[in-house]
Amino acid sequence: MAKLSHTDDSGKARMVDVGAKPFQNRQAVARGKITMSRQTLELIQENQIKKGEVLAVAEIAAIQAAKNTAGLIPLCHPLQITNIQVTSRLQSDGVEIEALARCHGQTGVEMEALTAVSVGLLTIYDMCKGVDKKMVIQEIRLIEKKKE
Repeated sequence: MAKLSHTDDSGKARMVDVGAKPFQNRQAVARGKITMSRQTLELIQENQIKKGEVLAVAEIAAIQAAKNTAGLIPLCHPLQITNIQVTSRLQSDGVEIEALARCHGQTGVEMEALTAVSVGLLTIYDMCKGVDKKMVIQEIRLIEKKKE
């Protein structure tokens, strides 16, 4: 079994030293979904949710979350994100959010993309929970990670 990079020889958590790694252009794409009732989808589409414009607020929350990932995930390095793009799409059974994150750094940007998707979906949940108690957040996953 491969050794975990975030643990020391005694098994205690530690931050990985990336100081010797080269700066590279890095990119990650993550995606997730929240399922909901058809009625809730229609309310979102017609901008009738009392808390406001759901998809716009969720996308802004996702961007803000990506920028604050190192403050939320204890062993993540603070990164200088050069771009974060968040897209929300209505589907027949819910909303899908996709986040693309880019940086020029010494470590990957996948946690920022995953955090963006997670918080975007949580924002939708928060804004719609008054009308739909059966929403389910699911399938949050990394789609792509690359460096150049």
